[in-house]
Amino acid sequence: LAHVSQDKNLIDAFNSGIDVHTLTASKVFDVPPSEVTKEMRYKSKAVNFGIVYGQSKYGLAKALKITPQESEMFIDKYFLTYPGIRAYMQEEMLKVEENGYVETIFGRKRYLMNEINSSNAMVREFAKRAAINHPIQGTASDLMKLAMIDCAAKLREYNLKTKMIMQVHDELVLEVEKSELEQVKKLVVEAMELGQPLDVPLVVDINIGESWKEL
Repeated sequence: LAHVSQDKNLIDAFNSGIDVHTLTASKVFDVPPSEVTKEMRYKSKAVNFGIVYGQSKYGLAKALKITPQESEMFIDKYFLTYPGIRAYMQEEMLKVEENGYVETIFGRKRYLMNEINSSNAMVREFAKRAAINHPIQGTASDLMKLAMIDCAAKLREYNLKTKMIMQVHDELVLEVEKSELEQVKKLVVEAMELGQPLDVPLVVDINIGESWKEL
């Protein structure tokens, strides 16, 4: 979202290493980051994710068990904090109305011509939400596939016995030969960082266990 919207405040937050949900809570509740409570962060996390998926003030109110008026206040303050996000959302809705599709940063298109021109208002609203969401989630999916291709190529290149078992959202699960562990850790990080193609860092965490349950 930070990359595709080019919102300066969100990009700066990621590049400074600040927890984005804490920063949003700080702005929304008008308190220093050090005074943000767990509940404040939880509510701001819901706003961060909900707005991107086109959640209305009523949907957010229901999710947080607050009034629509409070929800509207959260959303208004959110857009004041990250004005580039509102501009991005409006731009993507215009794109789908003009072109009938939107695309990821790698050019993978999602066609929504039929939906955006539907006589059904709910279908048209769905198309607008999808237009906002696809460049974000679609790009995340593209990045993951590219990382998987690169990881598999690296395992073959070094003739390793380690196997890539599966992908789970933004994670890769590998079955690793213990003797190859340190080498594989390095290769996986390199593959998933993808040479850092975004304006914010792709940070990779690695966990190790005897089974997937332990990770």
